[in-house]
Amino acid sequence: MVRCAGFSHCKLALVFAVLMDLLGGTALLMGVFAPLEIRGRDFGDLLVYTGALLVLASLAGWVLWYSGNIDGLTAKKELGRVGGAVDLLARTLSRKFHAYRNQR
Repeated sequence: MVRCAGFSHCKLALVFAVLMDLLGGTALLMGVFAPLEIRGRDFGDLLVYTGALLVLASLAGWVLWYSGNIDGLTAKKELGRVGGAVDLLARTLSRKFHAYRNQR
């Protein structure tokens, strides 16, 4: 039996996202609530900004993990004629825009 069946794809992105969230949240909270002074200089702002950047970096991990777990996308071969019709429409529109732009 598979443990963590819901986390089956992109485990590295999930670990990255969770780790960045934990580190970023810890740094952010330490910067806000802990008195961090060294030689009379306050370093709380540095931790707040660093924590915010780490939490923002975790967003990339969450997007990669979520998009890697999307199932049910059909392959181009399975689309059959619909894919060909969409490709033909896109090609026709692209040629018309290109011809219009070159006429100017």
